[in-house]
Amino acid sequence: MYKIVSKRILTDNIFLMDIEAPRVAKTALPGQFVIVKNTERGERIPLTVADYDRDKGTVTIVFQTVGKSTLELAGYKDGDYICDFVGPLGQPSDLVHKSDDELFKKNIIFIAGGVGTAPVYPQVKWLREKGVLADVIVGSRTKDLLIMEDEMKSVAGNLYVCTDDGSYGFNGRVTDCLKDLVENKGKKYDHAVIIGPMIMMKFASAMTKELNIPTIVSLNPIMVDGTGMCGACRVTVGNKVKFACVDGPEFDGHLINYDEAMRRQAMYKTEEGRAKLKFEEGDTHSHGGCGCGGDK
Repeated sequence: MYKIVSKRILTDNIFLMDIEAPRVAKTALPGQFVIVKNTERGERIPLTVADYDRDKGTVTIVFQTVGKSTLELAGYKDGDYICDFVGPLGQPSDLVHKSDDELFKKNIIFIAGGVGTAPVYPQVKWLREKGVLADVIVGSRTKDLLIMEDEMKSVAGNLYVCTDDGSYGFNGRVTDCLKDLVENKGKKYDHAVIIGPMIMMKFASAMTKELNIPTIVSLNPIMVDGTGMCGACRVTVGNKVKFACVDGPEFDGHLINYDEAMRRQAMYKTEEGRAKLKFEEGDTHSHGGCGCGGDK
């Protein structure tokens, strides 16, 4: 059992929790994720690590209520316990594998959309602890949906907030803000990290490609099972089949077939859709646990 040390409401449907999980906190790195189960028979919920404190033995998660399990989790209070908290899983950020000299030579821009702000934060924080200051663009539809602004200000070199409706900060989407920074403000970047909804990552990656900025994206949003068993996070990257939970969650943003991934994401939600995917993908669909019969 894992204790909820603290819980905070960020917006009407986005919550932050610090979970007591010393072994996970000890080894977690930016970019990795955990699997949360509320009860023994509960649904597996993959969530990117939003922060960790090795001294306190806590790991921070941020989640949006989108179904029964996340609604149930949102009802838990300080001092309550969840059944399982497994991790760290997945590959850490590609930045973790670079030398300090390489990092200091880079001009890095992070682009976060909505709940994607949470997994961006530990990467920016990790860089700052090394003395590397990265710029960050955080976007949301309205000011009321903006999360973790103060936390991000404390670790970013420069923080640029934008809202689709112009209610706060830059008036426009994250792509508009990035283009403005490069073309009108004289900013130069040679590495971008984008995390947010799939549609946002698709268009943001198209913009960084136009601006000739090498780009990494996190495909955590399309995970379901988190072990490679269900096949929900299957994605084509540079004409190769990958699974976000075991091969990622980070990939080259300019090589991903976003349209295919979003189509699979929508189809996977229905039994008929899963059956159609199994038929279309043939032998390459083989896996277990998704309920489509692939484990037989």
